[in-house]
Amino acid sequence: MRRGRLLVGTSGWLYPHWRDRFYPPRLPLKQQLPYLASQLPSVEINGTFYSLKRPPSFAAWRDGTPDDFVFAVKGSRYLTHMLKLREPRAPLANFFAQGVLLLGKKLGPILWQLPPMLGFDADRARAFFDLLPRDLAAAERLARRHDHRLDGRSALTAPDGHDRPLRHALEIRHSSWLDEPALTLLAEHGIALVTADSADHHPLSLERTAAAFAYVRLHGSAALYASRYRDDELDEWAALADLWRRRGSDVYVYFDNDAQAYAPEDARRLLERAEPCLGRSPVDART
Repeated sequence: MRRGRLLVGTSGWLYPHWRDRFYPPRLPLKQQLPYLASQLPSVEINGTFYSLKRPPSFAAWRDGTPDDFVFAVKGSRYLTHMLKLREPRAPLANFFAQGVLLLGKKLGPILWQLPPMLGFDADRARAFFDLLPRDLAAAERLARRHDHRLDGRSALTAPDGHDRPLRHALEIRHSSWLDEPALTLLAEHGIALVTADSADHHPLSLERTAAAFAYVRLHGSAALYASRYRDDELDEWAALADLWRRRGSDVYVYFDNDAQAYAPEDARRLLERAEPCLGRSPVDART
């Protein structure tokens, strides 16, 4: 059986308070992503959650990272929090047309985070899931249907990576998404239910709804976005990741406990605990 890869990173990288704690004190802002990419194999782009970006940004992120680096991209809150998954076609096309395609083979999963009050509605969820592209060729076709807001500022072609599937993960904040009909629908579409540790603020589930990969977000076990993970907690997360990898799943883990700059160090500590025999991750090849 194919052994899965472990991709560990942080949720974003542009945090001023990381300077001196993680980034060297005089490191230029433009060098922060390359520096992080020298330490970790992956990162979440979370700015795409708040607003549409421009193609030059995605091109710079791709060019400034190693060939085997992986970007997860957070889906637009306009789709999840404002429209609440209703009438998603044009906004979804805009999301992919903004420059996401320029990441090419470095594009990892797309993360869709739902608001706490959005419960499971089968018809609404199915309509949204049916529109999600499953490879870069499909994402290119969807991107070409963008609306006027992307006129003159779109990127509609990926440079490479067309042979890879495009993965999607869903982070839920309402317990109705853990009922059997919702889990079944996620599994039918191959969308991973995110395992999210959030200091008991939101539902935590280890249910697997995508055989090919698992997606974990670690927001802090004791204090949301603020607490450092203890050694024994990281041992448990590493053991779980190794179990899933032995079953053939790639495992993406992102630390979001950024308030005290714990995230990058916790990510490195988790990588140290992973079983290297399960398959070399990008960080192994650079150390």
